[in-house]
Amino acid sequence: MRTVAGPPGFHHCPACGGSLEARPRGDRLRPHCRDCGRAVFHNPAVGVAVVLVEEARLLLARRSRSYAGSWCIPCGYVEWDEDVRVAAARELEEETGLAVDVGEVFAVHSNFHDQGQHTVGIWFRGRVTGGELRPGDDVDAVGFHALDDLPGPIAFPTDELVLGQLRHELGLAPGAADRSP
Repeated sequence: MRTVAGPPGFHHCPACGGSLEARPRGDRLRPHCRDCGRAVFHNPAVGVAVVLVEEARLLLARRSRSYAGSWCIPCGYVEWDEDVRVAAARELEEETGLAVDVGEVFAVHSNFHDQGQHTVGIWFRGRVTGGELRPGDDVDAVGFHALDDLPGPIAFPTDELVLGQLRHELGLAPGAADRSP
């Protein structure tokens, strides 16, 4: 049986305040409340990104806070009460100044690059509908780059997977950014 810790810093039930103890649930030990019996789960956060390609050029953003100096497909987190497509459009506009129509899902990957937070990323296809390209929240540079000549380093291993998928789809040879994690 695998032991799984509850959410970091959780010692009491978020529902009733009772103390937590490990109990079997499925193939894992999970924290349960001694008073109300509720299981406490530590679930991943959801991240979203929009893949914008114009004339075989991909929109990338250079990060200015976490992973500063590294490049990524513009991305961010889904808010508690927000639809994933709405979140993707919001995050892209916050980081790049561009308004988009968010299309179909391009890729979905689990992100394990940050030991402090497991996320599930959803990359959507998109189409620019307005706005003016400019760096915004969390980034200091944005621009469209040829898929065979991308800046580096790429911030996230999962973005490298998406880049490889995009190059394959477009019939392009793998590039320097296609370093599998």
